Amino acid sequence: MRHLSGGARKLNRNSSHRIALKRAQATSLFRHGRIKTTLTKAKDLRSYAEKLITKAKGGDLHSMRMVGKEIQDKEILRKLMNDIAPAMADRTGGYTRIYKLGFRRGDAVQEAYIELVNFELEE
Repeated sequence: MRHLSGGARKLNRNSSHRIALKRAQATSLFRHGRIKTTLTKAKDLRSYAEKLITKAKGGDLHSMRMVGKEIQDKEILRKLMNDIAPAMADRTGGYTRIYKLGFRRGDAVQEAYIELVNFELEE
């Protein structure tokens, strides 16, 4: 029986590359509100981004520093702490949504949109 096998998506990368990928994708998600990526990366990003939003909902200096370890863009950190986290204050989880798209033409991997639940598409 395999114990502690949850969250074992390695994405064919070493650990430092996985961390950098998650940080970069989370920063882009908070900057744009919605990003297009592969389904596997979107599922992996979901738990990471939701934990960051939950930490940011604290709203104090300690929360800002904890989130600031992961989100190193000061502008996006301010946006997360001042705009995104207060907008999610009444929710207990489920801050992101994943829409499955078709399969990519080049390598036939399934793509998906991951977006924040309060995201409105600008026309």
